[in-house]
Formats: sequence, structure tokens, C-alpha cells
Amino acid sequence: MTTSSQNNVFVTSDIAIAAYLATHGFSLTECKRLPDGRFYFEFDDADNKARAKSVEFVNSDCCKFDNHVRNLKKILYKS
Repeated sequence: MTTSSQNNVFVTSDIAIAAYLATHGFSLTECKRLPDGRFYFEFDDADNKARAKSVEFVNSDCCKFDNHVRNLKKILYKS
């Protein structure tokens, strides 16, 4: 996971964190796939709360759910 907070902008390459932030009302200002294949999500973070919200995600049931989805995909694609 790559995250940074600068100039009232929060950037992450983690799709689950991006979805969590969007669900909690953060405005997505840019979304793209980088040349190396990684995702790039940029959010408006005028009040500098996105970092705390991303930590909240890691400790939430949403993160557990996302990990289970990823593990199930691994099982299916290995079959």
C-alpha cells in the first residue's frame, strides 16, 4: 500500500482503502492506472483526515472482508 498526504491531497494505490474513503465521503479527484500497472487514487483531503480514516479501515471489518475476498480469488485462480 502506498499512501501520502501533501497539499490537501491524499494518494493511495490500494483499491480497498480508496473504496473505503469514497464510501466515507472523500472526493475522488483522480483515478488512473500507472504505466507499471499500479493503481493511482487521489482524494481531496482539505481537513487532513484521510490518513486517519485509512488507518481506521485497517482496523475495521471492511478490511477483514477485503482480505477474505482476495484469498478466495487466489483459491479460484489457482484451480
